[in-house]
Amino acid sequence: MLRTLDIRDMLLIDRLELSFGPGLNVLTGETGAGKSILLDCLGFVLGWRSRADLVRQGASQGEVQAVFDLPPAHPARDLLAEAGITIDDDELILRRTNGLDGRKTGWINDRRVSGEVLRRLSEVLVELHGQHDDRGLLNPRGHRALLDAFAGLDLGPVRAAWGARREAARALAEAEATLEAARQEEDFLRHAVAELDKLAPEPGEEQRLDIARRAMQGAERIRDDVARALQMLGGDGAEGAMVDAARWLEGASDRADGRLDEPLAALSRALIELGEATRGVEDTLAALDFDPSALESTEERLFALRALARKHDVLADDLAGLGDQLRDRLGRLDAGEAQVIALRQAAREAEAAYDATAAAIGRDRREAAGRLDQAVTAELTPLRMERAVFRTVVSDGDAGPEGRDAVAFTVATNPGAPSGPLDKIASGGELSRFLLALKVCLARGNDALVMIFDEIDRGVGGATADAVGRRLKVLADSAQVLVITHSPQVAALGQTHFRVSKSVTDGMTTSTVAPLDAGERVGEIARMLAGDRVTDAATEAARVLLDG
Repeated sequence: MLRTLDIRDMLLIDRLELSFGPGLNVLTGETGAGKSILLDCLGFVLGWRSRADLVRQGASQGEVQAVFDLPPAHPARDLLAEAGITIDDDELILRRTNGLDGRKTGWINDRRVSGEVLRRLSEVLVELHGQHDDRGLLNPRGHRALLDAFAGLDLGPVRAAWGARREAARALAEAEATLEAARQEEDFLRHAVAELDKLAPEPGEEQRLDIARRAMQGAERIRDDVARALQMLGGDGAEGAMVDAARWLEGASDRADGRLDEPLAALSRALIELGEATRGVEDTLAALDFDPSALESTEERLFALRALARKHDVLADDLAGLGDQLRDRLGRLDAGEAQVIALRQAAREAEAAYDATAAAIGRDRREAAGRLDQAVTAELTPLRMERAVFRTVVSDGDAGPEGRDAVAFTVATNPGAPSGPLDKIASGGELSRFLLALKVCLARGNDALVMIFDEIDRGVGGATADAVGRRLKVLADSAQVLVITHSPQVAALGQTHFRVSKSVTDGMTTSTVAPLDAGERVGEIARMLAGDRVTDAATEAARVLLDG
């Protein structure tokens, strides 16, 4: 419930404090007195799009504060929690200022917030209706939500089915795209895997082959020199000569009086060293002995490894790992077809589940549409539109999280006349009454919103205006209703009555709003009945209206 509205230096208002009551609150006044200014100011503090020149002439800043009573279960509390705002009691204070430079600043319970937060909050606090209401009942995009609210439908299952359907479709699309991409490189993968499997590279193999190749290349260059050296050291070379020399010296030693003993001993030692050298050279020559074809095969494999590494732009030691990766990709390709088949089946099942759930919601909507049509028809009779035909059309629409149904409210103002959209068929007065009848039906049980009707009774009078007022009073039995009206019949039914007036002082125009007591209400309603010259008959008629 909107408890108070405090306005400072906005448009034609200098300072204004209003306290609203529960039930039906009515605002009356002469045309041009400034009744719409109140809506402008309320819309401003709620973050609605507003005119630029809001600050009162001569003031540096305008300010509006609105105080709402917020019951514990009010949906506004969830939005406040999302914005990180906690209120300890049931009082919600919205405040917003507007500077001459157009800068706007908003607060919720002294916590600074953006205009977007205020706008989101306003959607669960206030609902505005008028002849040019394009935010609610006249917007066909919102008709399905209104029908669902009337029917009390639980959209959780169809939303869950839509989510599962969308997820299944996404998984299938990804798998198909992956499979298609894999198919485009299938020839490459199979050729590369076959090539790697044939070569069968091993980690560290390149280094081992390179060392062996270098060794064989080196052996090839020195082997002849080592062989010639061995020949010079062997029996036909140094060893043979030294043996012959030792034999000759031994034969002469007996006649040399011992002078050859030391040379013979040295020669014996030399023969031992020469033997060891010869054996070392023989071992080396044996080690240098290799099959020339081994060098050729080693070089061929080494060059094959390096060529394949260059081809795939990897190190030779990484070829084995690359082979594992390519084989894995090839395996996924081979398994991809089976995965896609399984995902297609899952997508079909999700589609079927969604179709069944959406069809059930559609049946509920069509059943509820009939009940809504009957309810609106019943409301139209006291509004003197008993010949009008209201119909809720539920047709096939695009699939979405809330089903496949498109919903549109249509009317025919006279039997046999073609039906059409509300705002295309009904005249101004008829449209107001259609909106009111719809609102009475759709708002039952919803006391969370403050409903505002801006001259919704325009174009009607007499008994019809009285019926409009009584419909508004029905709404006010379960929710707070604010009505800007020119109809005395509607004004007389208000539980709280405000008069809007305009005055000029020292060349400055100011609008004021004053609550009326019982006696003042008689005078205001008499003015509404009679005009500028209030007669005794008008005063008496006003009393009759107020007495009900």
